[in-house]
Amino acid sequence: MKIHFTAGHSSAAQKTFEDLTRRYGQADAAKADICVALGGDGHVLRTLYESLETGIPVFAIRRTASVGFLCNDFTEGDLPVRLAQAQKVTLHPLRLDAVTCNGDAQTAWAINEVSVLRETPQAARLRISIDGVERIAQYSGDGILVATPAGSTAYNHSCGGPIMPLDANTLVMTAISGFRPRGWSHAVLPQNAVVEIEALETAKRPVKIEAALGVIHNAARATIKLDRSKEIHLLFDPDQHLGERIIREQFMLDEKN
Repeated sequence: MKIHFTAGHSSAAQKTFEDLTRRYGQADAAKADICVALGGDGHVLRTLYESLETGIPVFAIRRTASVGFLCNDFTEGDLPVRLAQAQKVTLHPLRLDAVTCNGDAQTAWAINEVSVLRETPQAARLRISIDGVERIAQYSGDGILVATPAGSTAYNHSCGGPIMPLDANTLVMTAISGFRPRGWSHAVLPQNAVVEIEALETAKRPVKIEAALGVIHNAARATIKLDRSKEIHLLFDPDQHLGERIIREQFMLDEKN
């Protein structure tokens, strides 16, 4: 088994990287069977975005003090045995097609969520359509996000959106500090839904779009949908499967329980 290791900046991640590469070697990323990412969720997400191009499965090991929701626990056990027994979860990212007020078109992919946010103290004003049907003529607030089931435990959850099981076949669109319409907080959508968000009054109320590791400023329009043509493969120890973690998160149980 050819393993390619990556590591975050923490001292624990760097030391583990040295120990594991000394023990198992370091395969070239283009020729590896598996990538082992050492660090927290931030480093794991960067590794996963790189895997969109290579298609290599990623087995993440937590080597920071952060939550590490996408990570397996660190142990001193035989790593090849863990990799051979690991269960695979296949995720599809969101595709963002954005147009700026200058007419520039940009495309990006996001594993967790795409967020459309105000850029100034003025609230964003947005028009929201689903599959070509206008659903909210004028939304007012800090912004709107669209999340995948895998991303529903992250920014979406902190904004009050629901956590979704991996096999729910849904997306969720959630208000970020929404003001109007009064009482509207989120909508659960089919995974094949196409979400269109248009920025209104952009001269007075500029907005930006955050997707993956990038930011698109002075945005005019965003089209967001699940891209099933792209796959991300995450590996987990059988007792730490991502689907189980998402269910457990809904009951707010500590990861150590």
